[in-house]
Amino acid sequence: MQKRPDWDEYFLKLAMLASERATCPRMHCGCVLVKNKDVVSTGYNGSIPGDVHCEDNECLVVDNHCIRTVHAEMNALIQAAKRGHSIEGATAYVTNMPCTTCAKALITAGIKRVVVFSEYHDTLATEFFGKAGVTIDKQAMPSKEIAYNLKDYSSAC
Repeated sequence: MQKRPDWDEYFLKLAMLASERATCPRMHCGCVLVKNKDVVSTGYNGSIPGDVHCEDNECLVVDNHCIRTVHAEMNALIQAAKRGHSIEGATAYVTNMPCTTCAKALITAGIKRVVVFSEYHDTLATEFFGKAGVTIDKQAMPSKEIAYNLKDYSSAC
């Protein structure tokens, strides 16, 4: 019997699931914004509405970064804003350490904690989070397996 995941593992697994929707083959990233143990919004990296997806066309790379892609953190912030949800004091669960730009956006939006299991290269995120008093919790990557127990209720009818 597999143990019940704690909250951090649970929300990181949701971020991993969100990352499966990503459309840029250079990196699949997912983000889940959580406040008071409630999911406020999710995001994954992908093209802007109406544009082609990197996986269908190709990446649009400038200075070794795909600029066609809106990052998971930005998409999660945008989805929360579109729905009128405050994320002041919330936690961001992200599969990869945010880039510098996403870190600045998360800080400015009021995120107080970031939980992540993978590093990101070439970023000042850690420095900026520290200056802003945002806690970074680096966790082990959660198991990709999902434990579920489906009972056969058809015979009970």
